[in-house]
Amino acid sequence: MKIGCPREIKPQEFRVGLTPDAAREAVAQGHDVLIESGAGDGAGFTDAAYQAAGATVLPDAAAVFDAADLIVKVKEPQAGERAMLRAGQVLFTYLHLAPDPDQTRDLLASGVTAIAYETVTDARGGLPLLAPMSEVAGRLAPQMGAWTLQKANGGRGVLLGGVPGVRPARVVIIGGGVVGTAAARVAVGMGANVTVLDRSVPRLSYLDDVFMGGLTTQYSSAGAIAELLTTADLVIGAVLVPGAAAPRLVSRAQLATMLPGAVLVDVAIDQGGCFETSRPTTHQDPIYEVDGVMHYCVANMPGAVARTSTQALGNATLPFVLALAGGWRAALTADPHLRAGLAVHAGKLTSPPVGDALGLQAVRPEDVLA
Repeated sequence: MKIGCPREIKPQEFRVGLTPDAAREAVAQGHDVLIESGAGDGAGFTDAAYQAAGATVLPDAAAVFDAADLIVKVKEPQAGERAMLRAGQVLFTYLHLAPDPDQTRDLLASGVTAIAYETVTDARGGLPLLAPMSEVAGRLAPQMGAWTLQKANGGRGVLLGGVPGVRPARVVIIGGGVVGTAAARVAVGMGANVTVLDRSVPRLSYLDDVFMGGLTTQYSSAGAIAELLTTADLVIGAVLVPGAAAPRLVSRAQLATMLPGAVLVDVAIDQGGCFETSRPTTHQDPIYEVDGVMHYCVANMPGAVARTSTQALGNATLPFVLALAGGWRAALTADPHLRAGLAVHAGKLTSPPVGDALGLQAVRPEDVLA
């Protein structure tokens, strides 16, 4: 199969869908790998490295989309990229369709088979292609929050870890999954006073055991969130409903109860955000203020550490890329976990959660593969 990897064009997105090592593996299995020139530059992978791995470097995205049977990306295709997709082609990338009706309509109209990284599952009920980027975003969230808290950036001027004689910042993390756990690990390591909220008592017990009293766990409820907002210096939104829009957990009215210069970091912004006042921002212009509260809502946080992120994502996606290249229909039929990622096929929406979010009719993936 011809596997194509274009350069990412979303603002400040420096990751790339395939590493040279991944290209080498695919070529060794008899596939042709087509890389857009410069696609790996942001992550530190040169055209020469891809050529040494056996890939063919093409001059532009149009050439890649025109020649490839399978397109492997990182971020959802932008409008210009969606116009280059064609019926029968397979797209494998993060999609996040629930908050994006325009992309959903375009993918349906294209006739493409689109498989979303973020809803592929594993035998343990996890999301193996979301987990590595969730780890990265979670570890970045306290760093970005600490930066935003600096007075020059509009924050309260509070040092996350404090100093002797001065209390550390109060950090509230809503969600104790992969993102929340990674965020807690870094925030605790920086010396902050950390509280993690979650609706799973077993998860809270796990966090209490792992952190050995280094943080506070609390059952998540509207009342608990409202109470903690009043004293928080930094709030990290780390909630996820697989394939669906994120729930709104903090309203605009509640911003008035927060400390002036407090910070909200919305890691769920790819799924629409978990704060009512969230809107996507970029690495170039990452923060904004609403009612005295600073917001950091960069929609591709892992892109800030592109080399680490690309390698981590590539480790997770490569087995699935090779399976799809060996025959996408057979791969989806044989593997229920990969099949869970099927979002669009030949003009049909195959993700019921996306259908619910956008008011569109959806069918089960099994129905279109029968």
